[in-house]
This record gives sequence, C-alpha cells and structure tokens, in this order.
Amino acid sequence: ENYTVVTEFVLLGLSQNHEVQMILFLFFLLFYRIILPGNILIILTIRGDSQLGSPMYFFLANLAFLDICYSSVTPPKMLADFFSHHKTISYSACMAQLFFLHFLGAAEAFLLMVMAYDRYVAICKPLHYNRLVNRGICCVLVGATWGGGFIHGIILFGLSIHLPLCGPNILDNFFCDVHQLVKLACANTYIVELLMFLSNGVVIIMCFMLLLISYTVLLMKLRTQSSKAKNKVASTCVSHIIVVFVMCGPAIYIYGLPFQAVPKEKVVAVFHTVIFPLTNPMIYTLRNKEIKDSMWKLVSKCIFYC
Repeated sequence: ENYTVVTEFVLLGLSQNHEVQMILFLFFLLFYRIILPGNILIILTIRGDSQLGSPMYFFLANLAFLDICYSSVTPPKMLADFFSHHKTISYSACMAQLFFLHFLGAAEAFLLMVMAYDRYVAICKPLHYNRLVNRGICCVLVGATWGGGFIHGIILFGLSIHLPLCGPNILDNFFCDVHQLVKLACANTYIVELLMFLSNGVVIIMCFMLLLISYTVLLMKLRTQSSKAKNKVASTCVSHIIVVFVMCGPAIYIYGLPFQAVPKEKVVAVFHTVIFPLTNPMIYTLRNKEIKDSMWKLVSKCIFYC
C-alpha cells in the first residue's frame, strides 16, 4: 500500500516543437480573444434590449456566461505553457481544473436540454407557453443546470482524488482530466473507470440522444406551421442542433469508450475545451437576426459615444 505522494504533474502539451508552439499560441489566442468579447457582447445585448426578454434569450445569456467560465478553465494555462520549457501543474490545481471542467461542461449540457424544452413548449404548446416557461420556472431550470453540473463535477472529483499515485507524474495532454490520472494510478482501477464511465460517458450519450430526438420531433412538427414561422423556427432549431453536435461529439469520443485508449485524444480535446466555447457567439449571432440587429445598435451606440 506504500506509494509516493505526487505533488505536481508534468504536462507534455500539444507539441514539443518551439515553432509549432508559437503558431498554436497565436491561433488559440485569436480564438480566446473572440470567445470572451463575443459572449460578453451577447450578455450585454440581451440585458440591454427589452425586445430580447423572452426565455430563449434568457437561456442564451446564461449559456454565454457558462461559456465564459468554461473557456477560463484550460485555455489560460495552455497559453501560458507555450512559453514554458517545463510545463507543470500542482496536484491541487490539477484537481481544481478537473472539477471545474466537468462541472461547467455538464452544466452546459443540461442547459442545452433546458433550451430544447423551451423550444418544444414554444412550438408544440404555444397557448400554454407563458404558464409553462415563465420567469420563475426559467430561474429554477437554470439553477437546476448549475446544481446538476456541480453534482457531476463533485462525483468525478471524489473518484479522482482517491486514486493512488505511485510516482509517475507525466500527463500526455495540455490539461488535467480523469483519463490521464487513471493511467497513472498504481491499483486496479476497473471499478473507478466503470463509475467514471457511468457518470461521464452515459450522461453525455443520454443528453446527446435526448437532444437529438427532441429537435427531430420539433422539426417534424414544423410541417403544420406557416412558411414564415417555419423558416424562423427551423433556423433556431438548426442552430441548437449544430451546437449539440459540436459539444457532444468530442465529449462522446473521449468519454464514451470505457477502458480504452483514445487515439488523437489531445486533438479532440482541443475541440472540446477551446473550440466549443466559440460556437455559442458564432452560431447564435450569425443565425439570429434579432440578436445581430441589437448587437449592431449597441456597438454603434458605444462607438458614437466613445
């Protein structure tokens, strides 16, 4: 039962080549400079325009806030490590990074399910919409997504923190995650991996299937709508479906294969931790005329007064 207490981990990063690291740094810095202002602009636009007071935009503002938090977990450390020859992260920072990554990631997945519920009620039960999706219910649903994400993060944190680590402390990635820690454990991890799969893989697969089924049903319901309403609702549903695929696809690839090494895990993890938060400002603003018009008014007003 004797094992060495690991106090820090060495991160191998995305590449050991200096030139490649500088190219990746500029590329990811550009993404990060779009994610933060883009999501902040979404929140300010929705809060500042009374015409965007519907539950759909309330949920979108919360999704933008979650994106800001989620994109602050791994990218800052990754960007700083591009200039470091010895990339390390302390044990406590590793556990914190793991917890917040899964806490916020699960909260986003649950919030997407809430947004699918909102669209279902709006399309299938329009006469009962104000009763079923009022302000109080919206706040309860958003609180539930945060609570569900917190429970999910705590479960994985609890499983990870009890892994016995015998000395090897090299993580072949640019951030800490449960898969890498399990590989370093010096004990039989079958039960732990099974619990992690049930908490991670099964949850994300179920979320993906439920979201896909719900939006498929909604698109089939559009056959009874008028052409104008059909185009507007279809555009909204397609935007949500794109976000679901971009979010759930990499997560299923990484966490949906228990007890197996995942090929190209670092490349897929880039989409999961860096690219995905960009989809919210890009997809929702480019495909939503109301938000684009309101954003343009807000930006024009700021430029005029500045």
